[in-house]
Amino acid sequence: MAAALAIVVIVGAADYLTGHEILFSTFYLAAVALAAWAVGRGFGIVVSVLSVGAWVVGDFAAGAVYSHPFVPVWNAAIILVFYLVVVGLLGRLHSMQRDLEERVRQRTLALTEEMAERERLEREILDVGERERRRIGRDLHDSLGQLLTGTALAGQVLREKLAARSIPEAAEASRITALVEEAIEQTRGFSRGLDPAEVEGGGLEQGLRELAATTSALSATRCEYHSIAPVDVSDSVTATQLYRIAQEAITNAIKHGHARNIELGLEAIAGRVRLTVHDDGAGIPDPPRRGRGMGLRIMAHRAAVMGGAFEVGRAAAGGTLLVCEVPNP
Repeated sequence: MAAALAIVVIVGAADYLTGHEILFSTFYLAAVALAAWAVGRGFGIVVSVLSVGAWVVGDFAAGAVYSHPFVPVWNAAIILVFYLVVVGLLGRLHSMQRDLEERVRQRTLALTEEMAERERLEREILDVGERERRRIGRDLHDSLGQLLTGTALAGQVLREKLAARSIPEAAEASRITALVEEAIEQTRGFSRGLDPAEVEGGGLEQGLRELAATTSALSATRCEYHSIAPVDVSDSVTATQLYRIAQEAITNAIKHGHARNIELGLEAIAGRVRLTVHDDGAGIPDPPRRGRGMGLRIMAHRAAVMGGAFEVGRAAAGGTLLVCEVPNP
């Protein structure tokens, strides 16, 4: 308001000093426009009237002489109508802008709420999937594992009975028992993979070590875990998702990359934790094929749900390098 009034005074003074022959009515539009846009239509009308008054008074003070008294009235009315039209247009434009900003604000709020709800649902889906994995892992350990253990014991008893009678089939029974014991070990490995109890309570490093050891034991690929310093990931959701990403990366390296060596790494960096998986396999295509595989999409989705970053590509030394960096709550 002060700025608009100051413009009226300055333009009025200039109008008076330059005489009545030079028209300054256009320059009052700056004050009128400022008043209508920044304050409102009412104040814009007031400034319009003041501007017309300042222009008429300035011309009379500068010695303007008209042939008829109606002439200055007509000129003032025309200019006032022009100012009022400008005030109306600017007021309407400002109102439309406010309506648009309000709509944008409401839409942004709705999108923000929708994104938050989607993120919550994605986390819940991951949590449900994780609980189902754990249930299957416990079922494998408690039911199938116990059944296989009982079968192995029965096979040992049968072997001992056959051996006691010097029956040649005792060797066959011994081989069957060995196969059942091998199945028991594989079942335990599957159970640990589905239900990594070590990950709970900040034991992600221990879980990754167990994963590397299990991978080396169950496949021809050597898998090792390396860490420069201890990394504490106390949030169970973050730890579990990183563990699953490492699992999927190892599976891809063995199945698709035919890797012979895999290295897992974990590092804490300024409130974030970084997981790296490097293998010496065939490497990911460069550039990547259109539409990445399901495993890569799942890993990227897990990282995105945790608000992290996920990158995979060819390593400088050959093979594939996967890097996943997420916040460490």
